[in-house]
Amino acid sequence: MPRSHDTGALPAETAAMIMDRLSAKLPAMTRSLQELLFQERSAMGGDGELMTLLYDAVQGNLEAFFPAIRHGIPIDRIEAPTAALEHARRMAQRGTSVDEMVRAYRLGHQGVLKMILDEVRAAELETQLGLLVFEEIAASSFEYIDRVSHQVMTAYQAERDRWLANQNQMRALRVREVLDGGELDVDETTDLIRYPLHRVHLALTVWCAEQAAGDELDAMERFITELAAALGARDRPLFVASDRTTAWAWIPLDAATSVDAIALTRQFVGSRAAAPWLTAGNPLTGLAGFRQSHSQAIVARTVAMATGAPPQPVTAANEPGLVVAAQFSSDLDHARSWVSQVLGPLATDTDSDERLRETLSGFLRNSSSFKASADELHLHVNSVKYRVQRAVERRGRPIEEDRIDVEVALLLCHWFGATVLET
Repeated sequence: MPRSHDTGALPAETAAMIMDRLSAKLPAMTRSLQELLFQERSAMGGDGELMTLLYDAVQGNLEAFFPAIRHGIPIDRIEAPTAALEHARRMAQRGTSVDEMVRAYRLGHQGVLKMILDEVRAAELETQLGLLVFEEIAASSFEYIDRVSHQVMTAYQAERDRWLANQNQMRALRVREVLDGGELDVDETTDLIRYPLHRVHLALTVWCAEQAAGDELDAMERFITELAAALGARDRPLFVASDRTTAWAWIPLDAATSVDAIALTRQFVGSRAAAPWLTAGNPLTGLAGFRQSHSQAIVARTVAMATGAPPQPVTAANEPGLVVAAQFSSDLDHARSWVSQVLGPLATDTDSDERLRETLSGFLRNSSSFKASADELHLHVNSVKYRVQRAVERRGRPIEEDRIDVEVALLLCHWFGATVLET
């Protein structure tokens, strides 16, 4: 086109002319932008179908934007092309990050602006008119990208949420099938739930109070992932939501790293100010261990939650007396009555009686050895003798005839505290 000397030419009319020229090059522009996006952001393309969809998404955006400039259509009346929305949904299904999507749109926008600038230069317009035309088209393009990319990202996020929900639901269903028992192919199930069933498993239950942000499960899953790393896990943990504030988790460990797993879990939880509550099964191996460790963690949570009071940060299935306490956890009123019958006045909720109960429990646990009890309780032998004697006196009768009942009653006092004591 010859250089224009008509200083009265309207920038809008000239911009429309530029769009006409670019529309004639639409297939080549689309192909060029498709190749640019694939080279710089390979996740945008991939297999043949996805590359075709990327082409259609690019073309759809150009076909939506060019007429807006040519006919003066307000950008706020334009909707994102169907192909662009579908491409975003496919990206969500493939796990492509939203940042990658945003960068791709910025890169594509940059490529289009360069093509527009090249076309303005090729039109040999008056310098001032050329600047006005490019500024007008560029301003509209930024408005277009802002509007359409928002619509595309909204579609991406909605699909991502739906896809993850479906994936998590299917995974949770598979996990429950594993827990239900029965024979199954371990290798096939490992692939289905994306978790190594042949390893040593530390099963956990994890829960927290409701949060205003409503992100309880996300926060707990991050916590479990960090805990797994701290325990030396080489594979990702398995995390399955039970409800909005409760989840089940398994951390795959090696035999060597499993030895101190529960102790290290306590240390890790203790180092976090906002840690959720945990219960832990014993680290156990294989499919049977996956199931049994989980069952142990569930039993531990039953005991931890029985009184309704805030539990200790970590409750482990291997703690003394927990399995016995679990047998009484469903009826604490009955447990209180029985404890009172067995211990008498020793089952009173006072600091002095608590000290006597703890000493008597240690004494019985150490096979009635005053020395071993003193070493465990960090007391003088004479102090242990005195407290045991006082405990027997408070009870009102000797312990030889019903020693087992006394030990169980003391365990219930330890686990359920004031709930099974008399005031």
